[in-house]
Amino acid sequence: MGIITYRDFNTDEAKKWFPISLLLIGMIYTSTKALQFLSIPVYTIFKNLTIILIAYGEVLWFGGSVTSMALFSFGLMVLSSVIAAWADIQHALKESYGGALGLGHGTEAASVGSTGDAAAAAKISTLNAGYVWMLVNCLCTATYILSMRKRIKLTNFKDFDTMFYNNLLSIPVLVACSLFLESWTTTNLELNFPAAHRVPIITSMVLSGLSSLFISYTSAWCVRVTSSTTYSMVGALNKLPIALSGLVFFDAPVTVGSVGAIGVGFVSGLMYTVAKMRQGKGSQGGSAQGTSKPILPTVSASSQSMRDSLKS
Repeated sequence: MGIITYRDFNTDEAKKWFPISLLLIGMIYTSTKALQFLSIPVYTIFKNLTIILIAYGEVLWFGGSVTSMALFSFGLMVLSSVIAAWADIQHALKESYGGALGLGHGTEAASVGSTGDAAAAAKISTLNAGYVWMLVNCLCTATYILSMRKRIKLTNFKDFDTMFYNNLLSIPVLVACSLFLESWTTTNLELNFPAAHRVPIITSMVLSGLSSLFISYTSAWCVRVTSSTTYSMVGALNKLPIALSGLVFFDAPVTVGSVGAIGVGFVSGLMYTVAKMRQGKGSQGGSAQGTSKPILPTVSASSQSMRDSLKS
């Protein structure tokens, strides 16, 4: 019917797109590892740091600009991450030492204290592992989004072209990793797919896979027609309800720090949105009164080179 159209498979284009598919796989894997050690609210707050990496990547690759208001919103994002980490560590220490304070005397108190030290060390080690995976995830995500936008501009990919190559090149790698790295024993399958919940789990996986197709298409469209930074900021704002749901529906600790970090992250997102709107008005109508001046130039060498080649 011609509703979905995409270009035919090309080996040369596939070779150039394959590193981007590897970055997508790395982004997915590191996000699951980070969620293994961190709570959902902390994960979503730290994910906002990716916006800063993408914004300055756009300055280097696409000649983007960063205004003073955008810089201030980035500072709020960093502050929200610091608050979230502080609240997470404080909660871990409180849980570890809460039962050890004021209990017993002499040998008993020393024994309880050493137990609290061991528990605190274990929880801090778990959090540190989560922060490392989160850092790697931010780097993978920023590199993936910037590389995808760069490749889309160079190859003039449409949205379904991007979705086609992304999924086609990722599936073989994921299948190979699953077959060689995962345990396919009967015991492990029974553990992950218990008979009582097997149908709902498989149904959820199928629905998640179908949803990922729409996410892949809309992500490619958003990156192509807007900017990588705008795409990441919209994603960050969408994650704020997820952070709140983590406090409500999951076992995430509800503390002043965690709630405050979510609030600061939300304010930073609003400030960035206002900064982009003012920047857009300034680029259309010149340097209007109250418009934040770009700190960095708006046209990169690669963008200018592409325009010159089109003119010739």
